[in-house]
Amino acid sequence: MRVTRFDMRSRSTLTVIPLLFAAGLIVYKTRTSLAVLSTVWRTGVIAARPEVVALGYPAAAVNVVDRSVNYFLVIWPALAFGILISAAVRAYVPADLWKRILAVHGTATQLRAGLAGAPLMLCSCCVAPIFGAVYESSARLAPALTLMLASPVLNPAALVLTFMLFGPGIGMMRLILSIAAVAVIGPSVESLFPRVQVAVRSELRDGARKESFGQALYNVLVRTVPVLVVGLVVSMILVQWLPAGAFAGGTPRTLAILFVGTLAVPLALPTFLEIPLALSVLSAGLPAGAAVALLFAGPAINLPSLLATARIAGWKVAASVALFVWLIALAGGLLM
Repeated sequence: MRVTRFDMRSRSTLTVIPLLFAAGLIVYKTRTSLAVLSTVWRTGVIAARPEVVALGYPAAAVNVVDRSVNYFLVIWPALAFGILISAAVRAYVPADLWKRILAVHGTATQLRAGLAGAPLMLCSCCVAPIFGAVYESSARLAPALTLMLASPVLNPAALVLTFMLFGPGIGMMRLILSIAAVAVIGPSVESLFPRVQVAVRSELRDGARKESFGQALYNVLVRTVPVLVVGLVVSMILVQWLPAGAFAGGTPRTLAILFVGTLAVPLALPTFLEIPLALSVLSAGLPAGAAVALLFAGPAINLPSLLATARIAGWKVAASVALFVWLIALAGGLLM
């Protein structure tokens, strides 16, 4: 197919659209994050959301449906941005551009993917659609996973809040674990499953855009939203079934870290909610290592994002990501 100079200019112009959506997301997340940081700076307290997730307390009048609805009421603006960015990437960014940016294996590609994910400040649910678009467009697993992990774990506002409320020891440990996850997990999973490669979509194979934005938006919604809903409901059932006093003090340190770290992997948490939950873990008398495991694993992944990853890249990839996050969380907790 012959591509004219006009077509090339048009494609270059259209690639700006995903950047505009990303800029809007960054502005939105920056404003909300600064509001939280200002409140914590003045009061020294961060608000909990017991109507979404509360660990170790009676369920009271909040049932699974209420929790799930409350969760979506908290995250829907960010999720909408994530879906729009994903659709714009599919519709407007040609595959040859992704090949130039992400095709090379090595530290530079990982760094670019991590730097692209961190300022988005999305929770793992909301960044899952973007993972799918980057993975399918670039046919590269490592940078797509790195971007997906960097958005929640390298959220600069969450890291600052951790230092403010927990002190330098726990703050530095969370930062170290987050950097390690972003640097290691993507390349490790890609090396474990070198044959798990997505076929570049036919509409992108020749560098031309054949999928309209409306078609891309529909495809993103169909592929990600249903599994996110299923994963969220199951995660909230897990919260509802936790017995009162599950986080009582007196539990052996290693067992407490193992329990909290394991629970944190599937737990669906909106941005910043891991912080008041970790504070409640400490106030219940559990060791600092348990709080570290929750602070890292809680935002890194959850059951909804893992199901979305499995839908796009296969259950082996999703299970491997979960295992790596779990191992890093336990290692950090035990070191603490």
